[in-house]
Amino acid sequence: MKPHRIVIAIILCILLAMPVCASAGTWKPAKPIKLIVPWGAGGSTDQVTRVCAGELEGPLGQKIVVVNQPGASGSIGTKNTLDAPKDGYTWTSGAAKDLGTYQILGMIDTNIRDWHLFLNISLPQVVAVRTDSPYKSFGDLLDVFKRNPGKIKVSSAGINSAGHSGIETIKKYTGISYKHITYDGGNPAVIAVVAGEADVVTQLSSEETDMLKAGKLRALAVLDDNPLNIKGYGTVPPVTKWIPEFKGAPIYFGIFIPKGVPEEMVQTLGKAWDNVIMKSDRLKEYAAGRGAVFAPSWGDEAQKRAFPKIQEDAWLKWDSGKAKIQPDKAGIPKP
Repeated sequence: MKPHRIVIAIILCILLAMPVCASAGTWKPAKPIKLIVPWGAGGSTDQVTRVCAGELEGPLGQKIVVVNQPGASGSIGTKNTLDAPKDGYTWTSGAAKDLGTYQILGMIDTNIRDWHLFLNISLPQVVAVRTDSPYKSFGDLLDVFKRNPGKIKVSSAGINSAGHSGIETIKKYTGISYKHITYDGGNPAVIAVVAGEADVVTQLSSEETDMLKAGKLRALAVLDDNPLNIKGYGTVPPVTKWIPEFKGAPIYFGIFIPKGVPEEMVQTLGKAWDNVIMKSDRLKEYAAGRGAVFAPSWGDEAQKRAFPKIQEDAWLKWDSGKAKIQPDKAGIPKP
């Protein structure tokens, strides 16, 4: 064979081999992975993150150490992940809408496009009160809000939490005002109502489920246009029964890894997501018992699913005066 043909043949072999090598690359962690939950123990993020961590340890062949780092509406633990070495050994978790709104709140200079998203479930917010509360329906509660502006105490896990977004959405549609009491996680916010420190909680269904089933809380409405069935508790009526014009997008939860980590690490976790998390009976069982929707995805699909809630929440915060940066200036157009 002539020399130039040999060179061409070698080049063709290299080009043909490159995709095979890239697709065959597998990340094998050599030490335990640190998975930061930027909220307190017992909340929705903590619960579902521990389920997924347990499912992933086998396929990855390494221990995943879940560490709670609550504070500043989830921004402390999230920033610690963002600032960690981009070697694939530090992950975080939570609601994708939080990653998408930290920047406009002036908390962290990051946006949703800076992260690899691995979503697991979606959750609705539920309006709940103590079982001995005089408010028997969501309509009763609205009447009291309107008669006592700024006096009804609503607990949440902080400014950027799902609970705060929930009550702010109700405020947007009804014009109510309330007294906001914040805690370092969804579980403490729920317990605050049970203990009588607050009157109402609007946190996520999974954070309220135990107290609903134990008869400590009564669910008045789910912030959705469909009723919510919670296994072991019953059916929660949709808020559209009282606010027909209400519209909302799902809040997706998952595990998040900052971009800049090795691509083989991302692809390896993606394969584990496809082969394990998307087929996980344990995660399905968790979702069914917590009023959640089993909804795993990753990559571009996860970004598409998460963005509508980011849009909704970002503009809600801007309209209510909570945001420091106008969302469209941060790449979030008005929905």
